[in-house]
Amino acid sequence: MRFITATGLAALCWAVPAPGFAQSPANLAALRGLAPVARLAATPEGKAALAANLKVTGDIQSGAAGQPTLLPLAGQRQLALRDCFITDGNATQLADGLGTRLGDAYQAKARYADHKTFTSLAPAVARLIGYTNTVTKSDSNAGKYFFANGTTDGKTPVSPEAAALLADGLTADVFGKAYGRPAGAPGSDAFGDARPFQTLPALAAYRSEDYFGHPSHSLDWLRGPNQDLMNSPSFPSGHTTYGTTESMVLAILVPARYQQMVVRAAEYGNDRIVVGAHYAMDVIGGRATSLHALAHLLANDPAYVGQIRANPAVLDPARADTPKTVALADYPAVMKEARTEIDAFVGEVCGRDIPACAAGDTSRFKDAAANAAFIASTLTYGLPVVHPDRAGTSADVAALAPEAGHLLTAAFPEITLAEANGILGETLAPGGGFLDDGSEFGVYSRLNLYEAGGKAAALAAGRRNGAAPSR
Repeated sequence: MRFITATGLAALCWAVPAPGFAQSPANLAALRGLAPVARLAATPEGKAALAANLKVTGDIQSGAAGQPTLLPLAGQRQLALRDCFITDGNATQLADGLGTRLGDAYQAKARYADHKTFTSLAPAVARLIGYTNTVTKSDSNAGKYFFANGTTDGKTPVSPEAAALLADGLTADVFGKAYGRPAGAPGSDAFGDARPFQTLPALAAYRSEDYFGHPSHSLDWLRGPNQDLMNSPSFPSGHTTYGTTESMVLAILVPARYQQMVVRAAEYGNDRIVVGAHYAMDVIGGRATSLHALAHLLANDPAYVGQIRANPAVLDPARADTPKTVALADYPAVMKEARTEIDAFVGEVCGRDIPACAAGDTSRFKDAAANAAFIASTLTYGLPVVHPDRAGTSADVAALAPEAGHLLTAAFPEITLAEANGILGETLAPGGGFLDDGSEFGVYSRLNLYEAGGKAAALAAGRRNGAAPSR
């Protein structure tokens, strides 16, 4: 392992661009929800949060934080390097959260032979993964350059609707400026929001194997050639958006492993900090972006369903066996189809129901106490309060984010949406964080789906057994 030193200088002002590319209504909702990050430099609380963001990120990345990860630091670093590759065509790298037996069977059937060649578990599962990932990825990608320099790709102007947000007290390149690496400075991102490997005073770099078992180095996935992030703005984390999205799809499809898949989602996002690609704030932003979009999909929100989108599962345009576009008019219906396929798959694997098949887990997710401790370390990352009026308060989930409850009811249909939103409200992470400004998005930034999933599962089990345990 070696350490890379990073310093920087210069500045970039945010000029409101001329009207240009039209963001979708979903994109605009994500930009509005993520916008508090661009106001952090305007208050003492925000500046303190920015300073803590760099410190927390550096401590996790170096190992000084002593974070309760599910693997020893050396092993977690190795996994973080493997997690740099994204299996967005079939979610297979995340399926280890399904448990030893079921996860191994999933990964044996849905595999990546190389960077572009992969198999799917079943047709409806493939459609579900493809559409869901492209929706949440679109929202995440919309934020990258918007918060870095107010554009869509570094140069193209945003829409008039998005441009109006820029006049609302937002500051571009908040990370680059706060950490002495403004856009265009030597070694920084050309567009803004330089990443931790460009701003940390020291970076732990290491060798291991990549997803395919080939010798690799962490810097290969930061500076290239495997993935060049030198001019790719940091906020929000696209990897975290993907990892949360597809982990939650698997959690809903396999409710017996709901909590473990929530843990896998958190681990995948946290691994971006471990490898040096993202800040804690990036991970929180990516997670909130994913959960917000997924809840709206589950609610069949017209802004999120019924559209024709490029299929992210098509990594090789020459392939003729996969649709180049995907459109889902009824998202819950396809989720139901996919769950039927998963149930049939479990029957093939072990001839028993999912809870029985998922039992006997010997993976790193087998210890409930360790899972809970790790989740607790990632909910807010210990970042200080930015919105004091929200600290120590709950939130009316049903009023602010009524569709959020679908994240539970889709997995546990025995409970009502009102009950689900009540559980989410009871289990929210501490308030007042950098995105928790009283908005809908602030709710998504506080969701503790690990604890909420446990409560929802218990309530649903009671209903199935003829008794409803009190919450």
